[in-house]
Amino acid sequence: MAQRAAVARRLPLRDRIGSITSGTLAWIYAALLVIPFYYFIVSSFKTNEEIFESPLALPTTFDFSNFTTAIQQADLGLAVANSALTTVAALVLTLVLALPASFALARARGKAGKIVESVFALGFLIPSFAALFPTFLLAAALGLFHTRTFVIFLLPATALPLSIVILTSFMRTIPRELEEAASMDGASSLQVLRQVYLPICVPGIATVLLLNFLSFWNAYLYPLILIGPDTAQRTIQVALPTLKVDAGTDYGVLMAGTLFTLLPVYLVYTVLQRQMQRALLSGAVKG
Repeated sequence: MAQRAAVARRLPLRDRIGSITSGTLAWIYAALLVIPFYYFIVSSFKTNEEIFESPLALPTTFDFSNFTTAIQQADLGLAVANSALTTVAALVLTLVLALPASFALARARGKAGKIVESVFALGFLIPSFAALFPTFLLAAALGLFHTRTFVIFLLPATALPLSIVILTSFMRTIPRELEEAASMDGASSLQVLRQVYLPICVPGIATVLLLNFLSFWNAYLYPLILIGPDTAQRTIQVALPTLKVDAGTDYGVLMAGTLFTLLPVYLVYTVLQRQMQRALLSGAVKG
């Protein structure tokens, strides 16, 4: 501490003011994140009366009855399983489609590759709600309306533009000498993709998985319209609002149900965050 104080005293006044200002803003930003999250957690163990009377106080008892009520009332266990099945299947399909496409675009040298990449980038310009009615008609025409299957095929279509842009950028950083060496050893294009590109692109793949997981898991509009109110198929984001009723919402139960649905998100982020940080640092260094 004494060494840090001595170093700080040797800094110019402008740098010291900048350091103090940035540190203060960082603490304020941290408080803006932590305080609502703290309120969210403690409220999940309280009754409505305790929430309104002492919103920031610790609960008198850490009773998990709110969690039990939320899981039973909205059938959150089945909804989490449905969301997990839909999300995992959509993620697998996204990678199966995005990896070969990105590999081809990264290797392309002519104008055709640039045109195809621009077509994929146009996907960013289409709002999700703008495609709702055509999607509804397509699901009805295929006989897949009110089924989970159509949502599994739809979600990757919404994720491909971003996934291909990210993966193509990563694959373009790989030296072509590695591919040429593998080709000289008799490797096919599929083997080059699997043995050369994929191991190096693990941070990019983790980034795509994490971003798309958050998008798929939190999807509400399309699962609500396409799957409908069927409790056997509805996802977690469709089931959660059923805890809010006009007669009087138990906010402790609602907070507990919401916290329960965030646990898978936290687990996935914990697993993939290091690879995503590597991807961000790699992009910063190359940029």
